[in-house]
Amino acid sequence: MILEVAILNVRPGQEASFEAAFAEASPIIAAMHGYIGHELQHCLEANHRYLLLVQWQTLEDHTIGFRTSPAYQDWKRLLHHFYDPFPTVEHYTRVNLNRP
Repeated sequence: MILEVAILNVRPGQEASFEAAFAEASPIIAAMHGYIGHELQHCLEANHRYLLLVQWQTLEDHTIGFRTSPAYQDWKRLLHHFYDPFPTVEHYTRVNLNRP
């Protein structure tokens, strides 16, 4: 499993509109091949900041499958105009701490 992590800085004052647009966009990502689950967290210290966590089966499911799909254009249309600056997206994999 791959964990996509993005810190989303939304233009101040647009938080409610962003959350409504995100609710509309969520089924887009949920329908993608390799999608496992996602959650959006709201920062308590900075009202305009969110944390997006998406679980994918493989890195390519996100970077190729989702980002090159026609559905991604709808995702962009709904969400990308809220960000300032545009978020950096990173991918993580679980560390096996039970090694011999």
